[in-house]
Amino acid sequence: MSGAASRDPAEAPEERHFLSTEEAAALERELLEDYRFGRQQLVELCGHASAVAVTKVFPLPALSRKQRTVLVVCGPEQNGAVGLVCARHLRMFEYEPTIFYPTRSLDSLHRDLTTQCEKMDIPFLSYLPTEVQLINDAYGLVVDAVLGPGVEPCEVGGPCTRALATLKLLSIPLVSLDIPSGWDAETGGDAEDGLRPDVLVSLAAPKLCAGRFSGRHHFVAGRFVPDDVRRKFALRLPGYMGTDCVAAL
Repeated sequence: MSGAASRDPAEAPEERHFLSTEEAAALERELLEDYRFGRQQLVELCGHASAVAVTKVFPLPALSRKQRTVLVVCGPEQNGAVGLVCARHLRMFEYEPTIFYPTRSLDSLHRDLTTQCEKMDIPFLSYLPTEVQLINDAYGLVVDAVLGPGVEPCEVGGPCTRALATLKLLSIPLVSLDIPSGWDAETGGDAEDGLRPDVLVSLAAPKLCAGRFSGRHHFVAGRFVPDDVRRKFALRLPGYMGTDCVAAL
């Protein structure tokens, strides 16, 4: 028999691109508990990388003044914290972000990130216009940081649910962080009737639902994932160019 035929599958797991919800949670626990990453550190890494992904698709020199305006819609869970960091870095990259954060978390990390954005004079909307054309006219693109894996719209309250209904109707480009809000993280349920982002930024590694993503650009922001963790979870992450913190899939 050949060596390939006799290989024990447990010794050489098939490499894959996508993680289940359970695997993604286990990978995060590994980073937090074994590698002693801090939660704020991971949120900062992911938010910075998300902003870099925006610059890859929408480079500042190619944009008109109006196209530099970015609406970042944040929810009260961890994806919303990543969105707040993304907005702060977009401001540092000389874009013009505005934040809509209708259901504010009492978590200290969210409060700190909100304060940072306020201190940098990033405006916060008190409400999201229901007139879709007003948003299309005012902004060049929207960042969806409302819901992460495992978070259902009913868990975050009416304002976020209404915001998602509005985002579905926009004609300007939409960038979703980790998963498109409202999609089932594994099956991609609601992919047909839910948000249809132009850009997806998978955080750490793509989730199973990313297999149903049909937008123009898919990035992974996972350069911080140690090689041992990548091998343990049988990830086939792309090569990163130079000092880039994101890679195109």
